[in-house]
Amino acid sequence: MCALVARFPDVHEVTNIGAIRYLNCFICSARVPSSWRTGMLSLLVETRQGLVLVDTGPGLEDYDRKPGIIRIFPLVTKVPLDPGETAVRHITRLGYRPEDVRHIVLTHVHFDHCGGLPDFPQSTVHVHRREYEAFMDRPRCWSDLAYVRRHVAHDPELVLCDEAHESWFGFPAIRLPFELDLWLVPLFGHTRGHCGVAVEAGAGRLFHVGDAAPTGFGVSVPAWFARLVLGPHVPRLLAFRAAHPEVRMITGHMPLDLFEEEAA
Repeated sequence: MCALVARFPDVHEVTNIGAIRYLNCFICSARVPSSWRTGMLSLLVETRQGLVLVDTGPGLEDYDRKPGIIRIFPLVTKVPLDPGETAVRHITRLGYRPEDVRHIVLTHVHFDHCGGLPDFPQSTVHVHRREYEAFMDRPRCWSDLAYVRRHVAHDPELVLCDEAHESWFGFPAIRLPFELDLWLVPLFGHTRGHCGVAVEAGAGRLFHVGDAAPTGFGVSVPAWFARLVLGPHVPRLLAFRAAHPEVRMITGHMPLDLFEEEAA
């Protein structure tokens, strides 16, 4: 259950209601195997309440003042560290203003999924209560080390969701307060409050499962590794994907080919 959010009538040029764009907000490719070329996937959804951004990638400040975890990444992965990849730069290139992003929905609060929050200080942030509490708590496990507290130093307006009173294809779900059908789908494991985000726009259904499954579902990893790093939901998500081809399932990190195809 989430608190209601007011409408904003002064939205600038949001006209293609229900349109969804795929933004590559952080290239992070493996050194071994070199074929794992991936980007961090953010969704930009047009609604009558303004633009909704699902995850942000790192923000401009993360490139000006790199937190420790971003300094570590080039040691183990291939990352361009290009501020042009930030969500705010993508959005301005599309002809929008940063303030047109009225809402941000987070799968979780790791730096590579929420670092762009300060670039949209006017946005209302929707996140699972359990995830936000983990973010504000002391570190309890290795995954908590990817939280960077300064990403909420601007004190954003928060909508904390917790009670999953509805069901989406059999998954417990929390309906978000938009005219389009959007849900937070609890998929705890990668982090303490990790969620997927389901979107139904027109005839299309999309399920962004965040970091609860391997990159693009095309990467095979041992079961023990998947459970340790991604959480317990990989088998169920793979089964769901096979049983429901009408739902497009995506992960928080997708092959670069996806973004190239979307841009074509």
